[in-house]
Amino acid sequence: MVSFADRDDVNITRSTPVWLFDLDNTLHNASHAIFPAIMAGMNRYLARLLGDGVTPASDDVVNATRTMYWQRYGATTLGVVKHHGVSAAHFLDETHRFDDLQAMIRAERGLRQLLRRLPGRKILLTNAPHRYSTQVLRHLGLHRHFNHHVAVEAMTVHRQMRPKPSKLLLRRLMRRHQLAPSRCILVEDTLVNLRAARELGMRTAWITQYLTIGDSAGLAHPQKRLIRPAYVDVKVKSVRNLPARLHHLR
Repeated sequence: MVSFADRDDVNITRSTPVWLFDLDNTLHNASHAIFPAIMAGMNRYLARLLGDGVTPASDDVVNATRTMYWQRYGATTLGVVKHHGVSAAHFLDETHRFDDLQAMIRAERGLRQLLRRLPGRKILLTNAPHRYSTQVLRHLGLHRHFNHHVAVEAMTVHRQMRPKPSKLLLRRLMRRHQLAPSRCILVEDTLVNLRAARELGMRTAWITQYLTIGDSAGLAHPQKRLIRPAYVDVKVKSVRNLPARLHHLR
């Protein structure tokens, strides 16, 4: 069962859009400092996990394993749980510890005004853990602008973790809120997640400004022009460009 906060707008109608926002590298620049810190935490965890109990696993083994889990499951956490019997809560807690998270956050100004300008409900849909994503939202002053907050711990279907890009997760979300896919707009930096949403009939907006070489979206050479795939309805540099492209998302 996917868990959600129970806070609905009283004036929402069935004709208004529902925005599903990713968090990292969509609403803020996680590549600046947060992703490197998480990556280092995951590498330390995996080195211990994959080692022989005395000697940690090599960097090559760790990097290959982490990349394989992300590509296969959409979240390294799911790979660790499936293949090593590790508690998801323990892995997430160990890999999302920061000395000063607020100092690491980089984001554009005007995000609160942006969310107010976009018609319809907003749902945060993030493969990040709840504690971390709540801290980022509060620092950005955005927590009051989301009707629901779906973090990775809540992405379970039939007692199994199903993070993005799971279609089972997206279908459960739509059933839970009685949403037609055509009402939903997924706003993301990660193409595989956008493709899954589009295959279910959702509309899609691709945010590109925080993409970096070797990032989780699987893209390289960001200095070159990023071609919009057919399953992406709108490609924009920043979420702040969404109001101007709203007519392409209706």
